[in-house]
Amino acid sequence: MNTKLAEILLVEDNLADIDLTRDAFAEAKLRNNLHVVRDGEDAVDYLFKRNKFKSAVTPDIILLDLNMPKMDGREVLKIIKKDANLRRIPTIVLTSSQADTDVIESYDLYANCYIVKPIDATKFINVVQQVENFWVEVVCLPPKPV
Repeated sequence: MNTKLAEILLVEDNLADIDLTRDAFAEAKLRNNLHVVRDGEDAVDYLFKRNKFKSAVTPDIILLDLNMPKMDGREVLKIIKKDANLRRIPTIVLTSSQADTDVIESYDLYANCYIVKPIDATKFINVVQQVENFWVEVVCLPPKPV
């Protein structure tokens, strides 16, 4: 079992989904730090340690919503996967969109997986816990850039 503390960046504008994600992580009792930004511009600033995020921790995993204000998840994904220091961070699209075009575009932009958020709160918590368990406990993540 992995005892490493995982740094997880949640990029999500919906407060209810943020709260459910926090609840899921707390219930799973896995070791992690959940960092939250509420739009795509803040996500990019966080990842590049700019502006108010100069002391941000490089995440091990990114949970990315697609439909957000200022800059959507597709644009964030393009930026992440074009950057040599960020592209290896597993980026999981976690969104309410079931549109085939969104699924295809996300994978074309090198998302590591695409998950549709369940509407039911209990199912949503279960999905987040499964994602966390797989990406934190099962997968061997790449080392962070120096």
